[in-house]
Order: sequence, then structure tokens, then C-alpha cells
Amino acid sequence: MKLYKLTATLLFTSIILSGCTNSKNSEIHEDDEQINPDAVVFTKNQQQKTDFAVENVGIEPFYTIIRTAAQVLPSQGDEKIITAKAGGTVVFSADFAVAGKAVKAGQYLFSIESGGLADNNFSIRYAEAENEYNRAKKEYERKLDLEKDKIVSKQDLIKAQTEYKNAESVYNNLHKNFSNGKQIITSPISGFITKMQVRNGEYVETGQPVLIISQNSDLFIKAELSPKYFSSLSGITSANIHVMNTNKVYSLEDLNGKVLSFGKSADVNNPLIPVIFQVNNNIGLLSGSIVELYIKMQTDRQTIIVPNEAIIEEMGNYFVFVELTPETFEKRAVIKGTTDGLRSEINKGLSAGERIVSKGAILIKLAQSSEKLDIHSGHSH
Repeated sequence: MKLYKLTATLLFTSIILSGCTNSKNSEIHEDDEQINPDAVVFTKNQQQKTDFAVENVGIEPFYTIIRTAAQVLPSQGDEKIITAKAGGTVVFSADFAVAGKAVKAGQYLFSIESGGLADNNFSIRYAEAENEYNRAKKEYERKLDLEKDKIVSKQDLIKAQTEYKNAESVYNNLHKNFSNGKQIITSPISGFITKMQVRNGEYVETGQPVLIISQNSDLFIKAELSPKYFSSLSGITSANIHVMNTNKVYSLEDLNGKVLSFGKSADVNNPLIPVIFQVNNNIGLLSGSIVELYIKMQTDRQTIIVPNEAIIEEMGNYFVFVELTPETFEKRAVIKGTTDGLRSEINKGLSAGERIVSKGAILIKLAQSSEKLDIHSGHSH
């Protein structure tokens, strides 16, 4: 009986010890499966409801970048300077007396009145031109009839015809822009009034600029670079344009643009070298405004590149979110290099082949501050 009790006691002790051992082994196993405590859960359901994407990190060629400010300017042909066809007083249309107003081709802009002027009176010039036209026409028609009866020579007829045609040209030129005793000026193109050169009621001379109209469709973007870049300017391939005070960045290709020219010499008064791009203004750029320009130069350099949207900045430090599982992401510190406005090189912190959050990194950051990691999250069930 004593032997039976001893055997039972030993067996019970063995079970207890075995249970403890299994418990410790289970704890070790769970520790092995624990995910980085800095990881963040962002479920597939959350991803599908937002603008979210991940992409593989790879080593790619990256341009040498020149970052500079540039000015938006109207291109040749995009802007028209409207001048006075005769001297007189400018009277603007009430609807078009301000800069920024849209106009259509052929639309009335202003008139020039010279009725009260002793000299250079347009009304008098118009009347003289009309009288000369009528006189020359009648004289030509008279000699044309006489020529049928051989009463006038061929030479006299040709002379009369020339005087008639000249008088007709002068009269028609004045007549098409003259109405009710004043010269009428219309817009040659559709566009916007960008600048008023004179005030309403001001006297202007013949040929004096009155206002400027721009179509604002084809524009120049002009940067001025240090002469140290001169030897590299022939290697310009493209550029990215950052519209100031926004987060919008456009490639030259987005705007159907091209490298137009760069300076081959520097001026004594301005040693900077101009570089000019031409773009199609399909994004509403404002002529005269300043943009940030990332000029791309040819290079053989290979490096890791990520979208700027993938990078989170915190107090001067940069981070990306690396995918651990389809639903868990690790916040990783990186050292950022050069940017072209859209993508940046990563000098340290990432390896080729890793997957990062390329869109929606800010959402992961928000999730990090509101959720705790479940060690079983991130696995599909």
C-alpha cells in the first residue's frame, strides 16, 4: 500500500513538472513569434477604403538635380500688345477697364477720340480719306469709259487706277476701325487683359501701347543659374515644377513641355546663365509668378528611390513604413538624399527588395497613435 502511494505521488509530480516545462516552452514560442512592438496594424479593409499603395524598393538611376527658383513668363505669340492706331484720347469700354478681364477675339476694347484736337484729328483724317477715295474712284471710272472710245491713253488709265487703289486702301484701313467719329479698337485674340498701360481719358500718341492681352496657354519658365553649372547644361533632360504654396508638383512631360534654350554666355551686369523651358499651361499657372524648379541632369548614378509621399518627417528626422505582413508595417528611420520634387533618394535605412508604403503613409502614422499592436494581426484567417 505504501508502494502504491509513492508511485502515485511520483506520477503526479511528473505531470506537474511536465506542465511547467510545456508552459515555459509555449512562452518561448510566443516570444519568438512576437512582432516588432513599433509595428502598426492597418487592415486590408482599411486599405481598401483609402488611397493606399505599397511598392517594392529597388535600385534605379537617379538624376543629378539643380534646385532653383524660376519665373513664369508669357511666350512669344501668347501675348499681344494693343497699340493706338492714331493719336487721341483713350476711352475704355466700361466692361473692360480692369486687368484680369476675359476678352474674345474681335471684342470691343476701347476707342480713341480726337474730335477736339487741333492737330492729328482722326475725324478730319477719316473725312479726307473718304473724300479722296470717292474722287479717285470717280476719276478712274470716268477714264475707264473714255478708254473705250480711245479718248484717253493707256498710261493715263493706269495712273488713275493706281490712285484709286491707293485711296481705297487708306480709306478701308480707317473705315474698319472708325465709327461715330472715333477710332474703335477690338481684341485680335481671345485671352485675358494682363496689364493696362494708360488710364481712361489719357492722351496717347500713334503706336503707343494701351494694354496687353495674354492667352495664358503657352508659357516660358525661366531660371537663372550660377556659371558653375555651365558645363553641365547641355545634359539637361527634363524638370519638375513645384507650384509655390501648394503641394502640387508637375513633370515637364505632364505639361507637354520641353527644354527651349540655355545661355551660352554671361552678361557683365548679370553673370547668371538663363535656362528656359516652354510648357503648355493646362494647370492654371499664373504669368509672372514664381515656381520652384528641379532641373534634371543626365547621370550614371544608381540609388534607392522612393516617392516623396512615402516619407514622413518628424522634427527633422525622416521615416518610411516598411511592410512586415500585408496588414502590419514597421516605422523605419531613413536618411534622405536629393529629391526631384516627386521622388527622393534614400542613402541609408532601406534595402533593395523591401516593400514600403508608397501612398497613405500619413494614414499609417495616424493609426500608430490610435491603435495597439495585436500579435495575431497581420495574418490572413
